[in-house]
Amino acid sequence: MEKLTNKEEEILRVLWDLKKAFVKEILEKVKDQNLHYNTVSTMVRNLEEKGYVAYKAFGKTHQYYPLVSKEEYRKQFMNLATKKFFDNSFKSVVSYFAKEEKVSAKELREILEIIEKKKK
Repeated sequence: MEKLTNKEEEILRVLWDLKKAFVKEILEKVKDQNLHYNTVSTMVRNLEEKGYVAYKAFGKTHQYYPLVSKEEYRKQFMNLATKKFFDNSFKSVVSYFAKEEKVSAKELREILEIIEKKKK
């Protein structure tokens, strides 16, 4: 999967929420209300070229829908970030969040429970 810009990710998140949408509907949901219709349309077409979305044609207009699930994208993003910033060590990722106080001891115990259940 090709890396996305922040705005492309935002549009993809909108499409995950809406399931399918026309550019006008996407534009209504993006946070940056200063974006122009043509800008959003171009970004959606970029997402299509990158293989993240497809469309169904209705005459001259297109209704877009995601081809990549949120879970698939999350997995790809986390694997890339782990490799790039944490020497491919998920232990380092968890340690980082613990040191930054982004995860509590209770949450770590819950993570351990999930791991233990997976082993069974």
